[in-house]
Amino acid sequence: MKRICVFCGSSRGGRPEYEAAAREMGALLAARGIGLVYGGGNVGLMGAIADAALGAGGEVIGVIPEALVGWEVAHAGLTELRVVASMHERKALMADLSDAFVALPGGFGTFEELCEVLTWSQLGIHAKPCGVLNVAGYFNPLLALFDRAVDERFLRPAHRSLVLEERDPSRLLALLDAYQAPPLDKWIDRDER
Repeated sequence: MKRICVFCGSSRGGRPEYEAAAREMGALLAARGIGLVYGGGNVGLMGAIADAALGAGGEVIGVIPEALVGWEVAHAGLTELRVVASMHERKALMADLSDAFVALPGGFGTFEELCEVLTWSQLGIHAKPCGVLNVAGYFNPLLALFDRAVDERFLRPAHRSLVLEERDPSRLLALLDAYQAPPLDKWIDRDER
């Protein structure tokens, strides 16, 4: 993996563990020679992970819509800051630049970005691993919702397995690195037409 896209909050959240995990992940990516692709902000967990990666000598590429630059949240010290016209362009470029996706704690934007790349994987648009760094059990309710979707037959168990989950950044990177995408034909259930 050359680069990993990280989705995370523009807030620091309510627990110090969240920021500590973001800083640990940023430093770990840099130490392993893996570039960080993220939303380009200088606030919250986004700023924490970027600063940690930069502080450890890592490559950090931010992708931010023009409207958010105007709110003065763009990080000025990145390896590269790409300014795009829309959120749609932002997500597409982040995906193109990355070999894997990780979600750290965050809000609606983080949830939406994670679910979108999972959907793209489910549909065979990409074969890149997707994981969550489940700091302090933050993602437990979302993972339980995914399990409920399986129980209610809205999500196949094979698709549920697309979500890699770990509480430790190093172990999560190992899961991402070991991921083998299945052939698309094994993911399509033609009996449910």
